[in-house]
Amino acid sequence: MKAVVISSPGGPEALVVREVEDLPAPGDGEVLVKVAAAGVNRADTVQRQGKYPPPPGASLYPGLECSGTILALGPNVPPRWAVGDQVCALLTGGGYAEKVVVPAGQLLPVPEGVSLTDAAGLPEVACTVWSTVFMTSHLSPGESFLIHGGSSGIGTFAIQIAKHLGIKVFVTAGSEEKLAACKDLGADVCINYKTEDFVARIKEETDGKGVDVILDNIGGSYLQRNLNSLAVDGRLFIIGFMGGVVTEVNLAIMLARRLTIQAAGLRNRNLTNKAQIVSEVEKNVWPAVVLGKVKPVVYKTFPLSEAAESHKLMETSSHIGKILLIP
Repeated sequence: MKAVVISSPGGPEALVVREVEDLPAPGDGEVLVKVAAAGVNRADTVQRQGKYPPPPGASLYPGLECSGTILALGPNVPPRWAVGDQVCALLTGGGYAEKVVVPAGQLLPVPEGVSLTDAAGLPEVACTVWSTVFMTSHLSPGESFLIHGGSSGIGTFAIQIAKHLGIKVFVTAGSEEKLAACKDLGADVCINYKTEDFVARIKEETDGKGVDVILDNIGGSYLQRNLNSLAVDGRLFIIGFMGGVVTEVNLAIMLARRLTIQAAGLRNRNLTNKAQIVSEVEKNVWPAVVLGKVKPVVYKTFPLSEAAESHKLMETSSHIGKILLIP
């Protein structure tokens, strides 16, 4: 089969399509999927640079989500799945290929009304957002929610699911075009972080109270400002470090406002934990997708042979929504 390999850690040009060994038959509780499309995620670019190695036993090929058709079932796969089913899946790696083996607990049915291709853009964002701000931070109807990078794949999904659940949504983004896209998806307050101080704007919009939950992909450089933007009992959830991992912070506000800082990723969780998240996503998010309240936002698709171009686009951050690869 064909797959994208990282020839050596480095820039986008390190991604090369090669003919590789066929995958072994699916093992206990696993299925073999013919990939229709794979999502491109920022974590893939970090892996390509050699800074985010796959966990032990995971595929060496990049790709943390895909959609496709089941080709074969291993032993002890739940009876709901059959050969020929159209699915999308959360992966530990291996999505940038023609075929991938997936634990059955990480499969989701392609939601009614969503194309097989577009479904590849759902698993990673849905599982990330649901497992962080909903399952862990307990973001609830009537609360307020700040999303940094509102026009990203995660941001465009988070806006829609939060609005569907009756939450007031604040976003930051770096251009008027991106902010307009966020507004179209339902964001209530759109802040250009290049021209405005988001802390001041949030204080102004919330009568000085702050927001209840923040989903942050920046990390170090935003930590103090994020804490300053939270309301009493506020929760900050960090899922990325685009602004670095080291900073100096005044913690006094945490005590004064009973603030909580949380952080997590998806990839290194165990199979049971991932299956639990996927099950919660199917139960809580999929009905909203079927109703058309949450839609995959796909910016551009590339053939597998242009994986390097897809990473160049991802690293410009000029996209709105998801970037997909098509084998």
